[in-house]
Amino acid sequence: MLKTLEKIPVDDPINDHAQRVIIDRIIEENKTLPGATMVVLNRLQEAIGFISPAMQVYVAKGLGEPVSRIHGVVSFYSFFTTTPRGKHTIKFCVGTACYVSGINQIVEKARQILGIEPGETTEDGLITIELCRCVGACSQAPVIVVNEEFVGRVKPNRFPKTIQDLKSKEA
Repeated sequence: MLKTLEKIPVDDPINDHAQRVIIDRIIEENKTLPGATMVVLNRLQEAIGFISPAMQVYVAKGLGEPVSRIHGVVSFYSFFTTTPRGKHTIKFCVGTACYVSGINQIVEKARQILGIEPGETTEDGLITIELCRCVGACSQAPVIVVNEEFVGRVKPNRFPKTIQDLKSKEA
């Protein structure tokens, strides 16, 4: 975790003028609101797509908060990410019903097809896979969430079609 803004990676949003303008605007517009930390971080996640370590330091300075508090919020809530996500996200529910119904086989199929682990993004930036806790669709187990769409009763032999469908949207 960065403690200062001295060694910011070249490709960090803080170093991109257009993105820095967005970051500054979000901080400025929300810094006096009650719960400003969550509001700012949520808006940054929506606008930029992730909250890098350098952005966390920058937000801490902008809000007058300790970096540890900003980092604590980002690392506690699973909907925040510190690295860019793919254009499409596939989340695998690993709640009890989905686990018992074989979600691990589907996760393994995703690893084989995409060549990445949960929490990673394909090299082409197209797909990120993630594990998540119960999504509240236990009667449909096992469940995946493709972008924001729930898909229930997923079978390992049918899962490759999900990947093909996402890739064909990009062709």
